[in-house]
Amino acid sequence: MRRLNYQIRQPQGKLVRVVQGAVFDVAVDIRRSSPTFGRHVGLELSAENKRMLWIPEGFAHGFVVLSDTAEFLYKTTDYWAPEFERSIAWNDPAIGIHWPIEGEPALSAKDQLGTSLVDAEHFA
Repeated sequence: MRRLNYQIRQPQGKLVRVVQGAVFDVAVDIRRSSPTFGRHVGLELSAENKRMLWIPEGFAHGFVVLSDTAEFLYKTTDYWAPEFERSIAWNDPAIGIHWPIEGEPALSAKDQLGTSLVDAEHFA
């Protein structure tokens, strides 16, 4: 599982797709002035269904791998800038994502550090 990541400066738009395996991919609107602030969209991306998801700047992005392994491709509008990276917890109840998993997911140490939507830095 990857927490809901974004860059507060040098924001990235992302076009994502899966070329091997399957993932459940999520984008959350974190633009404070947006009428859809805090809402999310989630869908399965797989090598089989060939779907892609466009995640605009101002959205947090996370996913969980549904298959044994998966290969994910990103096209981004800007470079990764780790000093500006922020994250929101994958299980924040204010967002209410229904992840298609049973039990607690495997998280890296970095991915365990997400904050709540309320406490996160937002876009205007």
